[in-house]
Amino acid sequence: MKTNQIFKTLFLSTMFLCIMVALPGFAQQSNGNSSAQPASVSSTQSASDLSPLPDTKPRDFWDGDDPNLVNLVTHPFANKKYVQRQVGPIRDRLNELDELTSENSRKIKDVDGRAQQGIQLASEKSSLADQHATDAANKAQLAQTAATQASTRVSTEEKIVGNIDQYNGTAQTEIRFLSGQSVLSKAAKDALDRMAVPLKDQRSYIIEVRGFSAGHGQAAIASSQKMADSVVRYLVLNHQIPVYRIYVVGMGNAPAPGANGTMTKPASGGRVEVSVMKNDLAASAQQ
Repeated sequence: MKTNQIFKTLFLSTMFLCIMVALPGFAQQSNGNSSAQPASVSSTQSASDLSPLPDTKPRDFWDGDDPNLVNLVTHPFANKKYVQRQVGPIRDRLNELDELTSENSRKIKDVDGRAQQGIQLASEKSSLADQHATDAANKAQLAQTAATQASTRVSTEEKIVGNIDQYNGTAQTEIRFLSGQSVLSKAAKDALDRMAVPLKDQRSYIIEVRGFSAGHGQAAIASSQKMADSVVRYLVLNHQIPVYRIYVVGMGNAPAPGANGTMTKPASGGRVEVSVMKNDLAASAQQ
């Protein structure tokens, strides 16, 4: 009994759905017949009396402005393409926006990468410029130090040169020779040793050697020069006195200055006066 009732209910439901689906078809067919009759009647009329063509745009529940219950019921089964048609442009637009977003992101990354490279390059150049500036400052400091040292040395040398002729006699030794001879005696050598030993490792001194001889003219000068050369040779060979510190002159029979400033005549025979002169100002400046 219950099974029969279920079959009847299903049958009625199926019939109802079939009727609802068939109604739009009948409605469209009736609309087509009604629109065909005026067309046949209007064929005999002039073109100016024809009525405007009907709008071909569908007028269902969503597209038109005259909704009805049938379109409302059948729309979910009949207008799937409409939804696709409406959603399609939106989907295309979204795809375009995605492409634009991707392109903008790529450009932004590209610009950011180039900016980072530029910043890094600028930083490297700035570091290199700082290093060059530091090197230049160090070189300038070294140059300034060298200039100061050179100026100090120049001042010292100028002082030494200014005092170069400020020599004072500190010791004088007289070497006697027999007439017509230029050989040094033992007493003469001992006297020269006593004078030369204190001069070892000293600076700022000169030795003046002057020879005097009896006679006249060039013969006396040659004899005095020969005796003075004997003294110089002994000092250079036995005491390593630099030759450039020794000044030799043959005076001949010229008078020599006395103790009181008067000129005295040379004694008979020959003699050599050896004077040691030191420049105390130059020595103190070098120290």
